[in-house]
Amino acid sequence: MLRFDDLQLFVRAAEQGSLSAAARLLDLSPAVASAALKRLEAQLGSRLLARSTRSLRLTAEGSGFLAHARAALASLDEGRRLLAREQDEVSGVLQLSAPSDFGRNVLLPWLDELQHEHPRLNVRLLLGDRNADLFRQPVDIALRYGTPEDSSLVAVPLCLDNRRVLCAAPAYLARHGEPRSIAELAAHNCLLYQLGGGVHDRWRFHLDGKEEDVLVGGDRFCDDADVVRRWALAGVGIAYKSWLDVAADVRAGRLKVLLGHYRGESTPLNLLSTHRAQLSKPVQLLSTLLKQRCRLLLDELNEI
Repeated sequence: MLRFDDLQLFVRAAEQGSLSAAARLLDLSPAVASAALKRLEAQLGSRLLARSTRSLRLTAEGSGFLAHARAALASLDEGRRLLAREQDEVSGVLQLSAPSDFGRNVLLPWLDELQHEHPRLNVRLLLGDRNADLFRQPVDIALRYGTPEDSSLVAVPLCLDNRRVLCAAPAYLARHGEPRSIAELAAHNCLLYQLGGGVHDRWRFHLDGKEEDVLVGGDRFCDDADVVRRWALAGVGIAYKSWLDVAADVRAGRLKVLLGHYRGESTPLNLLSTHRAQLSKPVQLLSTLLKQRCRLLLDELNEI
């Protein structure tokens, strides 16, 4: 079988008109270059180069073989480039779980963007606000708000500075007015959802290093946080939601942030997996994208 490096030496020697010049280009010693040429000629059974101490020229056989040698080297180079592109190209299946509101209204367009850039990538998305059992569910990673409860999971922080904000639709505020303090929330219709194993009805805030909390109530509760956001948009009450979930609504004027001088509960967004081996290239790309986009949303919050 012909050797790639022997073919390369022959082509370079023919181009340079010198075996020693070709050897220098390929970082070979003259002896190794001479042996390579002899080996190639022996395998082909033809003399390719007529050489003396001062000159080198192609034989008739060498001239005829040169085009084939160049074509073979070009084909091999193209094959290597294709292989490199395939190795760089993201493909396979990205299986993930995400919170309902964040998944539907924030994550989906970002996943669309990722798949547009990497068309060989397939996405399988499960939405829900209950903690995903990564050992049982058919997902590789989960996006979740809050501090991970299971210390055995690998947690990659995506947005540690995210927090909850009070918000309501202009229509609700026109009918009921804005609360002027945390305590006044008890007199408003607060929209409740499930957090962990219970109803999230004690809302906590911080101001000047001190914590304030209030027990709230309302006429609506759902275990799907996206429904709570929709109720808030419909103007039926006040919501206490992750900023990432409502940033677009606030930007568009559909919701208004209330009592903005208070700092809401910390709600860090993390990427969870059972093992670091599951942090594949698609997962790493998604992680980078989420960090960048979440950072931009948090910058908007800091300007409010």
